[in-house]
Amino acid sequence: MSPSDRAHARLAEHVIDLGESSWVAWSRDAVPDHEARRLELVQSLPLQTEWLRMGARRVETPRRTSWHGDPGRTYRYSGRTFEPRPWTPALERVRDEVEAHTGTRFDSVLVNEYRDGRDSMGWHADDERELGPDAPDDILIASVSLGAPRRFVMRHPVRGERREWTLGEGSLLVMGGATQRHWQHAIPRTARPVGPRLNLTFRLVRDAR
Repeated sequence: MSPSDRAHARLAEHVIDLGESSWVAWSRDAVPDHEARRLELVQSLPLQTEWLRMGARRVETPRRTSWHGDPGRTYRYSGRTFEPRPWTPALERVRDEVEAHTGTRFDSVLVNEYRDGRDSMGWHADDERELGPDAPDDILIASVSLGAPRRFVMRHPVRGERREWTLGEGSLLVMGGATQRHWQHAIPRTARPVGPRLNLTFRLVRDAR
């Protein structure tokens, strides 16, 4: 059984079928969330803004990020190559909790810190060729959100269909199968007062070595 099939089976009661071999599973309050935990992660991780290439332009990310993983889990996106920093004890604890839900031991994680409503994530798909189990037709990503709730929006560019969830306060959203091939997702900006949110997207990455 592949990691995606195993996660689908473990999360069956939460799975939403999106068609075209695509699916998501959303679980509210999946992991413990409290201010001390979020602060421990923020204070112990080397979070920083990044400069990424968007077409011919270099733009600064409207959020702070940090990439961690097992040795050899190099990740490339938007014209940048990210070598994994070591796992921290706080990250390891969240990874263990995600494994308990999905049955999968993820080998890497991208951490995004959204400091307020001005921080955001534009439309994109996590379809890089090094992602597993088998990009682009089978990519498994588990997203844990700690802190203030934020809108998470998905769209199907061909069908014009949209889906939306509110992620935060310990929620878990798992995307599997061909979701990254057929759907895009974003965290829109908001003018409403909103507190800080930490998002951890656990991934499987092929060993670059």
